[in-house]
Amino acid sequence: MKQLLLIACTFLSVCLYAQDKYNYVQFNKLKEVEGTNYIIATIVNAGKMFTVHSQYLLFINTLTGQTKQVDFRKDAYLEKMEQFKNDTLGINQIIIAAKSIDLDGRKGIDWNDPKQIIVLSADGQQRTQLTDDKYFVITWITNKQTGTIVITGYYDSNNNGKYDKTDKNEILIYDLKTLKLISKI
Repeated sequence: MKQLLLIACTFLSVCLYAQDKYNYVQFNKLKEVEGTNYIIATIVNAGKMFTVHSQYLLFINTLTGQTKQVDFRKDAYLEKMEQFKNDTLGINQIIIAAKSIDLDGRKGIDWNDPKQIIVLSADGQQRTQLTDDKYFVITWITNKQTGTIVITGYYDSNNNGKYDKTDKNEILIYDLKTLKLISKI
């Protein structure tokens, strides 16, 4: 009986370990970072059933081959990635709009969770989340003249996960050089 149990346990552990060797690595997007030696690769590691195990951005220095990995939650949704470059103001940043916070703490990130604005340095070394976890970003735009980003959205004041009349709408203006809040309107 002990031999049968040993064989069964060994077989089970081999089968479970073998499942991982068939993971798929998907390079969804490649983006050049203008004015630098870097390329950004969006990478998703998925299993057989297309379940995401991890996802991250990989900043690749095309001269040296060195990389910097910027991790996100496996259930995060990276909606938009845009470079803001203004040489006269000395700004070169990567702006990402992403759902990366499970605000209600239930079953992971879904459509009811807020979108945040995250700013990365052009080489991926610094990461700053501009908007608060409880601020729901609706839209945003950059101004190349002033080096600012204007973000519209709201705070879910009653914590019901929906946009309703009692929620506080705000327009936020951030300086992209210092990454500090300039104004709330």
